[in-house]
Amino acid sequence: MTVSAIITAAGKNSRMRNDQISRGISLKNKLILPFHNKTVIETTIDNTLSSNVDECIVVLGHYSDEIKEAIFDNYKDSVKFIENNPIDVGLSVSLLNGLKNINSDFALCVTGDQPTVSGETFNKLIEVCQNSDNPKKTIAILRRRKIGLLDTAEGLGMPFVSFKNNLIKYLENENDNLNPILRKIFSDGYTFYGIKEKNELELMNINHYDDYLKLLNSF
Repeated sequence: MTVSAIITAAGKNSRMRNDQISRGISLKNKLILPFHNKTVIETTIDNTLSSNVDECIVVLGHYSDEIKEAIFDNYKDSVKFIENNPIDVGLSVSLLNGLKNINSDFALCVTGDQPTVSGETFNKLIEVCQNSDNPKKTIAILRRRKIGLLDTAEGLGMPFVSFKNNLIKYLENENDNLNPILRKIFSDGYTFYGIKEKNELELMNINHYDDYLKLLNSF
């Protein structure tokens, strides 16, 4: 099965900006904060490209010029960049725009603020979906609570692997966060399989400045 990666990098960065203002430090999008000789999003992209994907698309929106200025030259030959229009949309729209631009049957869906998720874990997601009894109705997802066959989609988000065309159907006409949509997919009888993280840091997104400092100092 062919797999394309979609990395969403289109958010408002509101919580990070508020933290930076309260600390009196320079405003900078969280995705281009330094992260061990790279930026946060470059680390996410590199981990994604190290997995068994056939292509990688980064979806931009808010602060697209700032992000592209920081990373475009390093990835123009290995990553396709697309931009939301309009930009003020929910995560579901960003993901849908990415899905409409991939060539593969399956999608590895990642957020740009997950620099600690390894290529090894991405490959586990791909393998579990690929080897399931019905890959088109299976979502392999990084666990939040239980491991293995899941009995709920509560609290789940990216990264995950899903069949592209089915996921598009659920995202069309939505403008929302992802979890309510995943719960709807689960209620329709899809198999959700939770993959164990390589380490606890893989379960963290960078939302606040303290999240960034914790990952920076622990990774």
